[in-house]
Amino acid sequence: MPNALRYFALTSAAFLVAAPLTVGTARAEMSLQSSDIADGQLMEMEQVFSGFGCDGANLSPALSWSGAPEGTKSFVVTAYDPDAPTGSGWWHWALVNLPADTTELPKSAGAIDFDLPGKAFNARNDYSQNAFGGACPPQGDAPHRYVFTVFAMPQETLPIDETASGALVGFYANNTALDRVSITAKYGR
Repeated sequence: MPNALRYFALTSAAFLVAAPLTVGTARAEMSLQSSDIADGQLMEMEQVFSGFGCDGANLSPALSWSGAPEGTKSFVVTAYDPDAPTGSGWWHWALVNLPADTTELPKSAGAIDFDLPGKAFNARNDYSQNAFGGACPPQGDAPHRYVFTVFAMPQETLPIDETASGALVGFYANNTALDRVSITAKYGR
């Protein structure tokens, strides 16, 4: 085996062995609660979209979290449906730049007219709105998963504006978060 290939194989193997230890020790003990949704449970009509053939109240759920790691300078909150028949899932919510002292959001904080703290704003969801957009899977599909995630971020603001897509927010959040915690609720019709 050539030296360069042997070096690559050894360093790749070392990375694979060390990577889980690094990730595990870098994580804090974040927790996420909601009075409106529960992990593995069906969502109520309050969190269902109003439009696209759905008749819900389109209210983002109340969320509260704790245990953010040291160095957290802001939070990102997302809601994502990995089961949407798009080939890329469906971004229902992407709230960015929540100040680091934020530990909860009331029900309907994802509304277009909700007064968000500091420099926080809603990026574009896949309904093409700067707001929370509730569940609305195709009629007859098995219940979809809706992953609500709070990311602890090491920067006060992301280098994006209100035109950013949920996918772009997800890129920054998934690649730079200090920690994250999720609730995965379900909904079908």
